Amino acid sequence: MRLDAGTVLLQWATGGLFFLWVTTRRREVGLGYGWLLRGVFLLTAVGGAWVIAASDRGGAGAAVSAVGAVAMALVAAVALAISIARRRSGVRGQRARRAERAEQVAAMAGRATPAHEATPDADALEFPPVLDLAAAAAGLVGLFGAATYVGGPYALSAFRLVTGALFFGALTDAMLLGHWYLVQPGLARGPIKQMVVVAAIVWPFEIAAYLWPVGMAQVLDGTIDDGFDGLLGWTWLVCAVTTIVLLVVTWLALRERYYSAVMAATGLLYLAILTGFGTDLIARTVLAP
Repeated sequence: MRLDAGTVLLQWATGGLFFLWVTTRRREVGLGYGWLLRGVFLLTAVGGAWVIAASDRGGAGAAVSAVGAVAMALVAAVALAISIARRRSGVRGQRARRAERAEQVAAMAGRATPAHEATPDADALEFPPVLDLAAAAAGLVGLFGAATYVGGPYALSAFRLVTGALFFGALTDAMLLGHWYLVQPGLARGPIKQMVVVAAIVWPFEIAAYLWPVGMAQVLDGTIDDGFDGLLGWTWLVCAVTTIVLLVVTWLALRERYYSAVMAATGLLYLAILTGFGTDLIARTVLAP
């Protein structure tokens, strides 16, 4: 399976926007988090489209891949614009939390809670998270197109690309969400815990995707020469094992009550991104035709 910069960027943006939808539909994290991730992955999608279009590959698969990347960038841009336009509506869960705190402060001070703070506006028109899912769906179409030219059996290549997209997206979104706790004090740990659990769930599928013949199992047993006397094969194995260990330790850190535990978890997720990307990219490098 060929290592291709365009498809890696396409995977990254697709997974990132998909898990942005998973997080935003909880209606807990502030709008700024969505702005940040849509901006980052919009640019990532544009970069992927440019690399794919600039390559010398022809055929319908490359065209579908490029169009999918462009469509994903456009939908993400529309989602970002709508979110900014509706910013006064805020986020339902965040408004409710603020109202609850206002009531607690008012009760301690022995005064009435202002009406505009006591009850969040349930009728406010909020940003529809489904737009993030639509952007990810466009990226998924692009990945199906890319599977025709990255090498290997189509079904296996498509499975590897989609699984890799989910793996990249879960790890990246979890790390960025960890930073967001500095911006939004008081945010419950549910969103970041969810991302860590999802990354751990995707991990075995990512490993299985590259162990499936012809894959890293053949590199580890020496059937395929990695060009470094097996070093890359063992490096891949270390990256794979280290990633799940880091995710488990991150989960344990998030169980601690102290606020610093979230920052520790974010640092661990930085490392998990390095080993997680290594798990995917080293395999693609070794298995390149």
